[in-house]
Amino acid sequence: MEKQLQHQRATDERSAVFLISPFKEDHIFVARIFDGVTWRVSGVSSCAEALEILPAWRSAVVICDSELPDGDWKEILEALVLLPCPPPMVVTSRLADERLWGEVLHLGGYDVLAKPLDKREVLWAVNSAWQQCYRRMEPITRAKQAAAATMQ
Repeated sequence: MEKQLQHQRATDERSAVFLISPFKEDHIFVARIFDGVTWRVSGVSSCAEALEILPAWRSAVVICDSELPDGDWKEILEALVLLPCPPPMVVTSRLADERLWGEVLHLGGYDVLAKPLDKREVLWAVNSAWQQCYRRMEPITRAKQAAAATMQ
């Protein structure tokens, strides 16, 4: 799967995972997962930092912990949907249950991952979320390219 992910992401400039978690171990773990793979990982530890950075950040997938010190994943999701090309969001939680999963999906998030995080689950969720978003945006991108070509 890692080779497949690397191959799929090699030509995409937006190959970034943006992690929002107050837990240093999450940042270390996610960075290690994508070490040697073409995805870049960046992150912050609070809702306020994320809300300041996200409007200018070109992220392919956002991973957000459910326990932020100054807000919650819903605030992040609300900010993401306002972006011109909103990236999919995966929520992580030590209390991942059906209620949280249903709420995340209902509000527009992509998935919920239980903690402790599992390398394969993180890779699958990020790859799947990106593929779904890419498929949704591909017709728009092609239309913009065709319009630009006719303007020349």
